Amino acid sequence: MELYELTVHELMDKLASKETTISDITKSYVDRINEKEKDVDAFVTLTTDTALESAKEVQQKVESGEIKSKYAGIPIGIKDNICTKGVKTTCASKMLENFVAPYDATVMDKINNENMIMLGKLNMDEFAMGASTEYSYFKKTKNPWDLNRVPGGSSGGSAAAVAANLVPWALGSDTGGSIRQPSSFCGVVGLKPTYGLVSRYGLVAFASSLDQIGPITKDVTDSALLLNLITGHDEKDTTSLDIEKKDYTKALVNDVKGLKIGLPKEYFGDGINPEVKKAIMDVAKKYEEMGATVEECSMEVTDYALATYYIIACAEASSNLGRFDGIRYGYRTKEFNNLKDIYINSRSEGFGEEVKRRIMLGTYVLSSGYYDAYYKKAQKVRTVVKNEFQKLFNKYDVLLTPTSPTVAFNIGTRSNNPLEMYLADICTVSVNIGGLPGISVPCGLNSEGMPIGFQLIGNHFAEDTILKAAYTYEQNTNFRGENKPTFGRLATK
Repeated sequence: MELYELTVHELMDKLASKETTISDITKSYVDRINEKEKDVDAFVTLTTDTALESAKEVQQKVESGEIKSKYAGIPIGIKDNICTKGVKTTCASKMLENFVAPYDATVMDKINNENMIMLGKLNMDEFAMGASTEYSYFKKTKNPWDLNRVPGGSSGGSAAAVAANLVPWALGSDTGGSIRQPSSFCGVVGLKPTYGLVSRYGLVAFASSLDQIGPITKDVTDSALLLNLITGHDEKDTTSLDIEKKDYTKALVNDVKGLKIGLPKEYFGDGINPEVKKAIMDVAKKYEEMGATVEECSMEVTDYALATYYIIACAEASSNLGRFDGIRYGYRTKEFNNLKDIYINSRSEGFGEEVKRRIMLGTYVLSSGYYDAYYKKAQKVRTVVKNEFQKLFNKYDVLLTPTSPTVAFNIGTRSNNPLEMYLADICTVSVNIGGLPGISVPCGLNSEGMPIGFQLIGNHFAEDTILKAAYTYEQNTNFRGENKPTFGRLATK
């Protein structure tokens, strides 16, 4: 087995036993990128040359005893809306095409403090607005399982890079499913933490009350390891929660006896692909075989979650993206006669169609005469959604749902139909509305050989509960061992 095929915890074991070196691991990934990146198009910016140099330096410091971190020398990929000092942070937009952040995001400080090695910045839907990574200004990322299909979005570059073994793990951001849905499409593990558990300082904002950074990994163990690293209170982020720090690897116990699992029937209605539904029901049976209790339950407010999400998300996007005006930083038009021209032309030329659409929707729902009818009402429904979740968590430990109603769809089939694209988020948005943790775990392939993922939703700060449930399922199945992307199978552009 090649080094790039190993999980991070396997790489850590090999480094600890001195079976390999940091330079060998980094070179393995750089060679893999050189071979496969042209097919997948997962990166916006590559930092492979710097990575190879850093690997040598970190190796020397580890050998001298100067560095003792178990994460030292482990490569990582970073979604391109997370600020990285000295390296471009574009948000996959023409608006920030040449923006180099003057500071590191808090999560990058944590990664750099452990002497991890960044391989590059990963592609995404522009400003994290999309569900397919087709709305990037630079390129369309492909799904490693089938290069004719999308990897999901908006963290599609992160999920595709992990699935294609271009990085051992990656950071993404999740506003309405943007970590979990691409993880499902690409057959990897994606975790959206409780809102406020991970600092958003240095994450370019889409919808501030919904955004959350989280890990995309090859297995559940790696997810717990990376979550350990990035959590913690941050004074720079006023929404960061000051709670006791946990060691999430302690949750990696192969046991779900006595676990109560709710199966909300609203997540299995119209629009859910029959093969996806069967796969999730098979997961439910597996949990019952392992000693958990699974019961059907109801959460009727789910029907309103998608509309609520898009009203709130677009309103916050309209506000957050107002700073990109052609004056302060970012793209500025070359064609203008006055200040008004600068504003209009810079934003018209700098933003893509999907971003413009959401800004206009958000401005509309915040405008005089419509604020009460739309935005205020959506915030009230948000409270109802939170309350409904709490009622279910009074009875159940976790909720089991599909991550996405379908498997990955073909490139170009939905990008011109916004409403159809928005429906790709129908199983995930309510988790963000409630500020809850959720994880997507691979559970099989459909008849066309494309990955299917299931979602576990937990109560606030119950990451250890969903990790334990996910880990137990993973240990009692062999999805990762038997099924991997085969580039030769359908690898035609």
